[in-house]
Amino acid sequence: MLLKPTFLIGLAIYSTVQSLQTFSNKGTYPGNWDDSWVDPLTQGSIDEVSNIYYENTTSIKMTQTYIPTGYTGRYHSEVHKFNAYKRGDTGFYGFMFRLSKDWQFEPAQGYNLAQFIADFTDLPCDEDWMPSSMLWIYGNKLQSRVKTGNVCPTTAQDIQPFADLATVTAGDWHKVLIQASWKSDLTGYYKIWFDDVIVVNATGIRTTVAEARYFQFRVGLYANSWTYPKVMLGTQGFRQVWFDEIAIGTTYKDADPDQW
Repeated sequence: MLLKPTFLIGLAIYSTVQSLQTFSNKGTYPGNWDDSWVDPLTQGSIDEVSNIYYENTTSIKMTQTYIPTGYTGRYHSEVHKFNAYKRGDTGFYGFMFRLSKDWQFEPAQGYNLAQFIADFTDLPCDEDWMPSSMLWIYGNKLQSRVKTGNVCPTTAQDIQPFADLATVTAGDWHKVLIQASWKSDLTGYYKIWFDDVIVVNATGIRTTVAEARYFQFRVGLYANSWTYPKVMLGTQGFRQVWFDEIAIGTTYKDADPDQW
């Protein structure tokens, strides 16, 4: 069931959960990140900067530049937190992001901002590093999804999209919080708050794949529309996104950038 109410609902029933912030980063790089990745044949970058930030004195700036000829790979500039969840876990994941003030929304393409991903290269099918839940913008609309089913064969994978959740503006800081009960049966739930408004409240659903292994949490700029379908629309081949106040925890306040 998918609801889109306009208030901070669904929190009271979790008030008895012990608060525990398991990860936090106040816009520092390399900081306490487990890893990071910029595709080596791209002109992407990850930098700690002090001229634009949300709360403290720094943020993490990710960039990517489209390569019109001679490159057909992916465009990642992301930081990684290992072991963010495994099947059966429940958690909150929060961060702030800011698009460049001149961000070109039209013609619409997809740019990923956060994803949960795991290595499945050991399985006997055409799958390698596979994301489960993702959060991105298409044009100026926030999008998300969950992936369920079996990883192999790849035809057994199912995707439930959550489309056009909110409008994203350029040059402004936006807050994202995700709460998930990661289940491969119909007992899971998936919730998203955008700028303190709940935009996804999906309960009684599958939220992850059947294979039980740890997924990483990655935030950053992944210009996936430049790879699929291998074209850049519009005239803005240089993209910039800033991230700040990234956290994981057991309660809403643990991951809310305005409460820690």
